[in-house]
Amino acid sequence: MPRSLIIKTRQHLSLVRNNKFIRNAGLLVGGTAFAQALMIAILPILTRLYSPEDFTVLAIYVSVLGIFSSIACMRLDIAIPIPDDDDEATSLLVLSLISATSLAAITLILICFWPNELAALSGQPKIESYLWLLPLGIWFSGTYSALQFWATRKKKFIDITKTRFSQAISSSCVQLGFGWAGITPLGLLLGQLINSGAGAIGLAFKTINESAHLYSRIKPNHILYTLRKYDHFPKYSTLEALANSGSIQLPILIIAAIAAGPEAGFLVLATRIMAAPMGLIGGAVAQVYISQAPEEMRHERLGSFTASIIGGLFKSGAGPLIFAGIIAPTVFPLVFGADWTRTGVIISWMTPWFLMQFISSPVSMILHLTNNQKAALLLQITGLIIRVGSLLVAALFFNSSLTELYALSGFIFYTAYMGAIIWFGKIQTKDLAKALSSGWSYILIWTLLAIATNYALK
Repeated sequence: MPRSLIIKTRQHLSLVRNNKFIRNAGLLVGGTAFAQALMIAILPILTRLYSPEDFTVLAIYVSVLGIFSSIACMRLDIAIPIPDDDDEATSLLVLSLISATSLAAITLILICFWPNELAALSGQPKIESYLWLLPLGIWFSGTYSALQFWATRKKKFIDITKTRFSQAISSSCVQLGFGWAGITPLGLLLGQLINSGAGAIGLAFKTINESAHLYSRIKPNHILYTLRKYDHFPKYSTLEALANSGSIQLPILIIAAIAAGPEAGFLVLATRIMAAPMGLIGGAVAQVYISQAPEEMRHERLGSFTASIIGGLFKSGAGPLIFAGIIAPTVFPLVFGADWTRTGVIISWMTPWFLMQFISSPVSMILHLTNNQKAALLLQITGLIIRVGSLLVAALFFNSSLTELYALSGFIFYTAYMGAIIWFGKIQTKDLAKALSSGWSYILIWTLLAIATNYALK
């Protein structure tokens, strides 16, 4: 090896070791990689233990949980990393936990008094037997989100990574064990619940042990002051999150209610498969981005910093997503069984949507950092109208193409979302073009590899 190449390699490795962002993102990616790899590895077993109809029940549960858990903390959780003052951040944590507990209690009351009516709304009466899991899921999800943002603030990325391990192992064991025992679809739902619960309990013990001195300084008047100071998060960001989750989850509920057969079950499996690379890289990058972005903004480097993150996401994730979209119709029946052929077709349609989501979602907090909560809210409401509206139109005129139009509407929305990030984040076109330039060769390689794989398997 030439001496110059050795020197450049050493310099590159030194840069990686000294780059705080890369180290932290790599740590989270490692934990998430294990979790996602385990979840994907057991899917071919789960699709043989559980029927598409069981996955349809899971789809309804996950969709309803997704809507409520997105607003469980009134979005005060995402503000936890922002304050310079730890006392202020502690008050935000307490407010988040109170909010999550309150919403879970309200949901429990509704389920106790009107279980039949709530189940009827889904169009799947079978879900009534499992509604009791919903309040628990809301509480665990909200609590985990608040504690995770606190750990992010403290840069406790090792703790977050450990929770990813416990979540994946616990959830997988429950789903496999119940599936072998024939307790379906309860096993799928309990696994989903434990996926949040294991992480919340683990982070709670860490937070209590390491930050107990801060809680002793909490005063009711300071909590109220903090709530007033950050009231734009509940006012605007809560509606934004509700619109965002509604635009994703309501279409699944609509499809479950009106589509023939287990279409929602096929859709939820496709979403799980396509979410794997986003969970692996995008989720970790988003966690570290919000921990470092406030500092970059104070030094007036937020636009260029965000452009570099978008470029890195494009380079690392676009190729694998395109590869998955091309080979899915051929590979899915072979890996998951003939009953799941439809899922492979759905994945092909969802690929453009997930590609745009993958490169925009991790940096979407830039709208909040730049105090553009109103714009973020209007954008999410527009997305809700586009996605739900397109499905309602499809239900009237293109009933056989509900899922395809849902996927297309997702691509349209996230393309518009990326435009908003560029505009409000004041990202220079030259910075973005430079950041994206190195990704195109990787996309070409992945595309050619997908075409060759299809040819070899046919």
